Amino acid sequence: MADESNTEQPPRWDLSALYPSLASDEFQTDFDGWAEGIVQLREHFDVAGIGAETVSQWEQVDDATIQTIGAIIEGLNTVSEQGHKLYAYVTGFVATDSRNAEAQLWMSRLQIHMAEVDKLNPRFESWVGSMNLDELVLRSETAKAHAYALRRAQISAQHLMTPTEEDLAADLNLTGGRAWSKLYNTFSSQISAEVEVSGTMRTLPLTAIRNLAYDADRATRRRAFEAELGAWRRNAVPIAAALNSIKGQTNTLTRRRHWDEPLDVALFGNAIDRATLETMMDAARRHFPDFRRYLVAKARLLGIPKCAWYDLFAPVGAPDRSWSFGSARQFITEQFASFSPSLSSLATRAFAESWIDAEPRDGKRGGAFCMWAQADESRILSNFQASYGGMSTLAHELGHAYHNLCLAQRSPLQRQTPMTLAETASTFCQIIVRNAALRDADADEQMAILEADLQDHTQVIVDISSRFLFETQIFSRRRERELSPDEFCAIMHESQLATYGDSLEADTLHPYMWAVKPHYYGSVFYNFPYMFGLLFALGIYAHFRESAPGFVQRYEALLSSTGMEDAGTLARRFGIDLTRPDFWEASLSLIAADIDRFELLAKSTMAHARPTEL
Repeated sequence: MADESNTEQPPRWDLSALYPSLASDEFQTDFDGWAEGIVQLREHFDVAGIGAETVSQWEQVDDATIQTIGAIIEGLNTVSEQGHKLYAYVTGFVATDSRNAEAQLWMSRLQIHMAEVDKLNPRFESWVGSMNLDELVLRSETAKAHAYALRRAQISAQHLMTPTEEDLAADLNLTGGRAWSKLYNTFSSQISAEVEVSGTMRTLPLTAIRNLAYDADRATRRRAFEAELGAWRRNAVPIAAALNSIKGQTNTLTRRRHWDEPLDVALFGNAIDRATLETMMDAARRHFPDFRRYLVAKARLLGIPKCAWYDLFAPVGAPDRSWSFGSARQFITEQFASFSPSLSSLATRAFAESWIDAEPRDGKRGGAFCMWAQADESRILSNFQASYGGMSTLAHELGHAYHNLCLAQRSPLQRQTPMTLAETASTFCQIIVRNAALRDADADEQMAILEADLQDHTQVIVDISSRFLFETQIFSRRRERELSPDEFCAIMHESQLATYGDSLEADTLHPYMWAVKPHYYGSVFYNFPYMFGLLFALGIYAHFRESAPGFVQRYEALLSSTGMEDAGTLARRFGIDLTRPDFWEASLSLIAADIDRFELLAKSTMAHARPTEL
């Protein structure tokens, strides 16, 4: 009898636990109630004079203020939670089928009301900025529970335009940055191209074409790469317009809000300081030669002088294990149980309740993500590839769902986790399954697993460094004028050369990576938080291997607090100083040790293969 886990197909997610349908009375009732709640909250702001043009410093903290702050925080939390559930539900349709006209209509309606909430946030920050927060926290339990969010609001208050300008900026964002981001996601998800696969010309969506980068046949990978580049080239003009507009708007608002540069906004948003970022990035640069060693060893295994870009994800080794979706599901659930019952039960529930949409298809956005849906529920999108990498990505996204589970008892204001810390649980889960997969693997399978892991680490350390350089250049040059698609490509090419060096064929780099990555169109410097997440998680995992009993409880407490303390403060719970190079060096040295191990396996493989070749 065949093992059903080896034949299980990638599933589509089930959203019915949120609402029966977009046309259901339940959805319409909640939408109407949410919209009315926003109106009532705005009226409360108006009556209380929150966000008036002029406020005194410091505003008196009296009984009325304490009552008002409690009511306003409760109102903001309620509106945020209700709106998030609606947004997650509609996103569930838009992300998997960008041609769904009904869902796109609802997304537009949601964004209009979300803009009204966006208008309240600077008013709230301005009001909090006028208060003696120490006194307020002492006298109000609600303020005390949200002290971290309130202290961040006071900092944000120093970077606000006038209330009228902030109100206008929120309105204009609907037809500005948010509209351009929506255009990118919709437009890019519908791009397809012709590519030859197994001797047959096929028209495939870009998500499927990009998955061919994992194909064992180099000619197939090259044809897919060329087809992908051709598709981006043909569609570059509207995508470049979106990028120009989004980065231009960011530059304008950065200047008007008195930040020195967009990077400062990103550092504040990610709850780290510049010293931490620079220490981490410097350590990463010092280890670029290790990753270049890995790529040289991979080229030898592939029997080529040097890797091209389309060889970055080429499989090496001979994995014995089948990584169908079913076997991935089974393996992940078993290995999560080795860490904690709560992690294992989370994974079991996610699979059983159809939280996961893993099937690549036309109209579905690329990549992978996990979104909080409601209470302790999440939904996970991936474009599953039947490989170790596909399994590892699935474990990564389930780690996000685990993080959401740990945050379930927090209010929306308490769970606003920066991206730097948002990658901790996901990367930790990847480490769990990777170490388990290596444990019983033979030499060929070890090489395949290490290869998949090093693929990912190369992306997070080397490629993300190139994207950081690219975005730095774009913000700088965009202050002067718009950039053409060719200029975007040239800057990306230069950035990749600066990080990959001579380890890849220079004429086969990916100049359209700026069009590939959706994060450029919805975030500011989205890139470095992934590097932080990987290296921070490696450091935390090292503590897990060495720690006394009670680690799981401390770890879950950390995950539960990621919206209530900054990264440096949370790290100190484990004796980590993020401004010291030794922490980052220790994590990068673990990766370097894997590269050493990969090189030894590669040499052994080549030595055994040579007599046969002769």
